[in-house]
Amino acid sequence: MASLSGFPYFEVQLNKGAEFVDPAETEALLEHLSADPAPTDLVVISHGWNNDMARARQLYGEFFSNLRQVIDSGQGDPLAGRHVSVAGILWPSKKFADKELIPGGAAAFGDDVSEAELEQQIGNLMDGFDSDDANQRLERARQLVIDLENSPNARRKFVDELRGLITEEGLVGFVDRPDIEDDLMTLPGDILLDRLGTPLMEEEVAGAGAPIGGAAAVGAGMGPGDAQGSAAGFGNLFSGIKAGASNLLNLLTYYKMKKRARLIGTDGVYPLLERLRAASPELKLHLVGHSFGGLLVTAAVAGPDDKPAVPVSSLTLLQAAFSHHGIAENWDDRGNDGHYRRVLSEGRVQGPVVVTHTVNDKAVGRAYPLASRIARQVAAALGDANDKYGGIGRNGAQKTPEARFEELLDIGGVYTFSAGAVHNLKADSFIANHSDVANRQTANVLLGAILAT
Repeated sequence: MASLSGFPYFEVQLNKGAEFVDPAETEALLEHLSADPAPTDLVVISHGWNNDMARARQLYGEFFSNLRQVIDSGQGDPLAGRHVSVAGILWPSKKFADKELIPGGAAAFGDDVSEAELEQQIGNLMDGFDSDDANQRLERARQLVIDLENSPNARRKFVDELRGLITEEGLVGFVDRPDIEDDLMTLPGDILLDRLGTPLMEEEVAGAGAPIGGAAAVGAGMGPGDAQGSAAGFGNLFSGIKAGASNLLNLLTYYKMKKRARLIGTDGVYPLLERLRAASPELKLHLVGHSFGGLLVTAAVAGPDDKPAVPVSSLTLLQAAFSHHGIAENWDDRGNDGHYRRVLSEGRVQGPVVVTHTVNDKAVGRAYPLASRIARQVAAALGDANDKYGGIGRNGAQKTPEARFEELLDIGGVYTFSAGAVHNLKADSFIANHSDVANRQTANVLLGAILAT
């Protein structure tokens, strides 16, 4: 039996269709539930933006090594009498094209995008989509890169090729605004790239209301300094046709991975939770997800629409990549709840929900304002809590009655998480970027969630 820093460890691999790659892995995990001593707690953890299994395993190894260090650094064993095991979910996902996430890779949002970088970004997406002609479409799009600057017709063809990679069902629920999804799929390609490649104007950054850091930000529960890195950091975010093309590739990748994460959560991990609960009714299940893995485990807790709840003990979302209205109540003031509202409203998490969020998460903080640009939205601070398209890893759970806004603590800090509450932990001091989620401070968050149950 494998272990991670002394925690018994099992892997469960799923393919892009939410099918178990090796059923023996699931059987081994189920058999472990009757071991002597039997586990009292099982952490089910999912990675997000990873190109291969090696990086997912590295993330899990670092995270649980730091959890072990946190446990050993105190006086006595806070988990005395409990036996914690780990199930690592492995699923195929593609990275966002951002230098912070891909060392030496495609251009980040604020950079000028060269033809070579754009062609590399397209090449990184090969074999990442489901349609039979996906790679052919990507290759035809790559051949058009050289003409994008000077040919509106090339821009229209480029966009049409890329839109053929996904279907409209892959867009459902991205920003809870069907008009944005309609524009993405129907706007002429030259117009779409122009919108995605147009720099924000100063008046758009400030918005029609109070300036950044002023009354609008404070009224949203933010201090004057909280807006730094949101709209203020987007002044040169989108620049030029090739930047618009790069943003479109990122956006389509985001849509695709969101759809895949949701599918694997509902059709793969949810049935796994059912089997685990049936095999060990008293087992405490703790779900943890990073990035799209946060969406995956949230979808697993929500379950399919026609299936009963499988209660879990805690849910920890580390820089999760989905809407900050995902678990909201009446998010639009028109009676519409977030897509995963039943996670809370039906008590599917018996203990705490814990969310880390930070302005340092440029991947989540920038992905959602791409939708804002398609809509030509003018907001007080694009990407932050005032932006209807904001991400939960950037802002925490918004318009969620159960939410409490707190701080992520340093090592030695003790959390008092509450059952039924959503603890939004502002992590600016300890999480440097989207992928910085395996440190001791984040491991301490999971320990606090376990101890609260």
